[in-house]
Amino acid sequence: MAKFRKMPVVIDAVQFLDTGDAIAALSDFMGLDLKISYAEPESPTLTVQTLEGPLTARVGDWIIRGVKGEFYPCKPDIFARTYEVLSPCGRSLSAAP
Repeated sequence: MAKFRKMPVVIDAVQFLDTGDAIAALSDFMGLDLKISYAEPESPTLTVQTLEGPLTARVGDWIIRGVKGEFYPCKPDIFARTYEVLSPCGRSLSAAP
C-alpha cells in the first residue's frame, strides 16, 4: 500500500452565522443572493450547490471556495483540524479556538 500526503492548498472560507452581517459577507463571498431556510427556526440552514450536488450547511459551518472556484460546506470541528488561519479578515472567525 502506498502512502500519500495531502498537498498544501490555501483556501478562502467564510463561516455561516445567523446574523445579517455574516449572511451579507457570505453572499458577497459566494457571489449569490442567499436564501436561508428557517423551516426549523432554531436551526437555520443554507443549501450549497457543490460539484457533487446540493449539500446543507448549518449555522457554524464554514463555506469553503475550492481550487476550481466551487463552494462546499465544512463542519467546524473538521475545519479546525484541517486548516490554519493565514490572514484573518473581519468577515470570518478564526478556525482554531
